[in-house]
Amino acid sequence: MIVTRIRCTRCECEVIGEFQPTIFNRLSPENLAFVETFVRLRGNVKEMTRELRVPYSTIRNHLDDVIAELGFATGTHPEVEDLSAASQQEVLDRLESGEITVEDAAEELRRMNRK
Repeated sequence: MIVTRIRCTRCECEVIGEFQPTIFNRLSPENLAFVETFVRLRGNVKEMTRELRVPYSTIRNHLDDVIAELGFATGTHPEVEDLSAASQQEVLDRLESGEITVEDAAEELRRMNRK
């Protein structure tokens, strides 16, 4: 697909040409803002929890939503299984360091095992 016209909704100015949409055009405005924050903070989830004032599990869930919205399959490749094991270990490490409660860790591990 090629986009051939872009119009400003405020001033009605139009630009005509051939524009290639990117994979990020699939994202909702909320998920695009999330990705922009993620990139700006260099993927540092801990910084995202501070800036957005939400728990780690919320950031992870939102990232899962972005991955799904971009059309990437989860759980279909061996490297995803390795990532899942690493993610589970990360939850346990955060629990051990006191970053999250036992209840939060249990919920995150349950959610991972449902995928």
